[in-house]
Amino acid sequence: MTDMAETTAVTRTAETVAARLGRRYAAEARFRAFGFAAVAISIGFLAILLGSIVAKGWSAFVQTQVLVEIAFDPQVIDPDGTRDPATLDTADYAALIRAALAARLAPDADRSTRRDLSGLISSGAANQVRAMVNADPSLIGTSRKVWLMASDKLDMVTKGQYDTALNERQLGWLTALRADGELRRTFNTTFLTAGDSREPEQAGIWGAMVGSFFSLLITLLVSFPLGVAAAVYLEEFAPTNRWTNLIEVNINNLAAVPSVVFGLLGLAMFLNVFHLPRSAPLVGGLVLALICLPTIIIAGRAALKSVPPSIRQAAAGLGASRLQIVAHHVLPLAMPGMLTGTILGMARALGETAPLLMIGMVAFIVDIPKSPLDPSAVLPVQVYLWAGSSERAFVEKTSGAIIVLLVFLVAMNLIAILMRKRFERRW
Repeated sequence: MTDMAETTAVTRTAETVAARLGRRYAAEARFRAFGFAAVAISIGFLAILLGSIVAKGWSAFVQTQVLVEIAFDPQVIDPDGTRDPATLDTADYAALIRAALAARLAPDADRSTRRDLSGLISSGAANQVRAMVNADPSLIGTSRKVWLMASDKLDMVTKGQYDTALNERQLGWLTALRADGELRRTFNTTFLTAGDSREPEQAGIWGAMVGSFFSLLITLLVSFPLGVAAAVYLEEFAPTNRWTNLIEVNINNLAAVPSVVFGLLGLAMFLNVFHLPRSAPLVGGLVLALICLPTIIIAGRAALKSVPPSIRQAAAGLGASRLQIVAHHVLPLAMPGMLTGTILGMARALGETAPLLMIGMVAFIVDIPKSPLDPSAVLPVQVYLWAGSSERAFVEKTSGAIIVLLVFLVAMNLIAILMRKRFERRW
């Protein structure tokens, strides 16, 4: 009886253990399933977001052009025949374009018809013809077929985005132009080489890209030396007391402060106290440097901690001073990690908008900045400006600018990963 009871108890214990193991394995399986589902949902939302941006923004890199045979009438361009550059520059080239369109599509056009004809061609086409005449005055008195930039409405219709942008008469002309091969779509170089504009077909991101470059350059020149110096001092030289502990806590807190707070600080100090130029990349770079500093300091200290103590002990055993140990041995070994943290901080700064709005970098800037002191926009602010525009054609411009911004962000993060892999050392 005793042996039977013991056998029964062992059997029940084994069954209990097996049941518990089964429940534990089931719980682990459910946990893995929940984790996989969370990752899959995240990837799905990311794919939807990127797909939506690409679907709306790819057309920003394509531009519609119309082939127009322009008669370079001397009476309109240079009635005196002097070929004076000032006279050539002030001629009414828009009238030449209107006359060419009327001769091609509506020879007996009245005022209303001519207005509809003008709606097919961008207002910037006159500048294109002006540049041709200024570059080659021998065109005066001749006729030449020229591919001119289409208006934003015609461009959207040819891309199938806004079918009601043109009236029936304009749609008829569009059909005739397409049938005769006088309509084409090419790569939109204007989008990548021009500054901002009120006309969607003439708007570009080059001005914002140059502004972002100047801002990030100032950010790098300010934040990297200060961040590395602060990290080295706090990790290698600062004594452990209440003041250094307070500084460390504040640095960690600053890394989580909303970026708009740094914008308010820049508005109060750089603009109101030091009277630096508003809307300039110099001020934007200084504000972004304040945002990057906590990230660089934290990453720098982590990189310094990763250097084995044996390196310091070996250098000290050979008679190196504290400064020589840090400058000649510890800092070079920690520099790859510091550079990785710097690039990640710069990538965050590239996408910041709120602090730059606070310092006035939300103005409409047409000219390309030539220095960090010139008024400028940056890529995130340019996206913000275009997103608030009423013209339907700015929708694709907004998405196109987001694509360019994402490419820069991905490139910077990829550089950080490659640098970490290239220079990483395992101890």
